Amino acid sequence: MDTTSTGTTRTRTGPGVEVCGADRPVLARHVRLTFCRTRQRPILLHPETVVVLNGSGAAILELCDGRHTVAEIVTELGTRYQAVSGNEVRRFLARLVARRWMELTDG
Repeated sequence: MDTTSTGTTRTRTGPGVEVCGADRPVLARHVRLTFCRTRQRPILLHPETVVVLNGSGAAILELCDGRHTVAEIVTELGTRYQAVSGNEVRRFLARLVARRWMELTDG
């Protein structure tokens, strides 16, 4: 696990990192969320990879701005969609953290 401390904020990334409700996820600097006009879908761009996102994955990532906590993201998604599993959101984010595409900061 990589941990970087900047002032009072600690950033975590890498395999084995657990995602909790108080974490504030943000895309890593080398990863971009954008819209592919050819595919007519949101995509996640990484220097070596393009990931075509489904609607729920894109909705989660749009809220990962480093300001919203995971709990706030789950609540916001719950207002948009009928059923949102907080565990599924945390597992999705944990997979991105393990690949170092997402960073978690302690608020």
